[in-house]
Amino acid sequence: MSNSFGRVLTVTTFGESHGAAIGCVIDGFPPGLEMTAEEIRDELMRRATGQSRWTSQRKEAEDVQILSGMFEGRTTGTPIALLIYNTDARSKDYSKIAAQFRPGHADYTYHHKYGIRDYRGGGRSSARETAMRVAAGALARKYLRLHHGVEITGWLGQLGELVCDQRFDASVINTNPFFCPDAERVADLEAFMKKLWKSGDSVGALVKARASGVPLGIGAPVYAKLDGDLAAAMMSINATKGVEIGAGFASVAHRGTEHRDEITPEGFLSNHAGGILGGISSGQPVEVAVAFKPTSSLRLPGQTVDTAGNPIEIITTGRHDPCVGIRAVPIVEAMLALTLLDHILLHRAQCGDVPPQVPRIPT
Repeated sequence: MSNSFGRVLTVTTFGESHGAAIGCVIDGFPPGLEMTAEEIRDELMRRATGQSRWTSQRKEAEDVQILSGMFEGRTTGTPIALLIYNTDARSKDYSKIAAQFRPGHADYTYHHKYGIRDYRGGGRSSARETAMRVAAGALARKYLRLHHGVEITGWLGQLGELVCDQRFDASVINTNPFFCPDAERVADLEAFMKKLWKSGDSVGALVKARASGVPLGIGAPVYAKLDGDLAAAMMSINATKGVEIGAGFASVAHRGTEHRDEITPEGFLSNHAGGILGGISSGQPVEVAVAFKPTSSLRLPGQTVDTAGNPIEIITTGRHDPCVGIRAVPIVEAMLALTLLDHILLHRAQCGDVPPQVPRIPT
């Protein structure tokens, strides 16, 4: 089982949803960055459950411990180990489905791959693992901002059939539980979620993120494409079913004259490429969108089989998100930050001595 990602900056996560703790080891992080556990926890609480009535009511303390890689408040360049103890797991909620395969979950595939599975909240396949991505991403995000001027913004682009970002105001995103950039849309989202909650069903979501100030020239043309690694990073997030870079799937309907991002001495005329050309950053904002499927854990009965192959009816009890995409915004931001920093360090290793080239198009 591969539990690490990154090329120069590597992050290895460990732990299960209902285990004693979850954690990660960050290797290759640059030395000298000032960081506190409180700063990391601030990011974790943006992702945490129990922050509103529209998410799972599991309430973890998210008290992150920095075990290594820091001295006198600064990163040392050695492996950074982070640990969070699970404090609000209710394993008994899953005892009834210990011998059942939840449809839409990894239960069936895990059973056949490993011959053993942790049925408590999904074990290793639980979205609980993503807390450590957000923790690691907090460091990457701060480093990118301070050393490269990179600013990362994520938001909810769509919830079910409701488009959320036709009117975009970045200052609104963190003022509501949906990470919605349109203040006038929040009431519609609340009404939608209230109706969905009562029905017992779930819905998917589209999360978008943008990184501005990304240095020109990071990435590579073949097997270390920035967009390729970015897509892989996003696809590794639980419940992801699609990733778009720039115009994404809308490119199918474009004409070449419309889609090509024409260049003038004053700047690019569009950004359908999402800030990446030939796997290498163009200096424009890097833009990504991630589609999340509806939650599969439902209190509504459905058909499945048990571990003996007998057909049964299943009802999943416990605390679950009616829409996992609501809490995914900080996770997408974190994976974007980690991928960008990894590629910046990779670029510095090979091409750090390449002098700035001309012309440089304003972005």
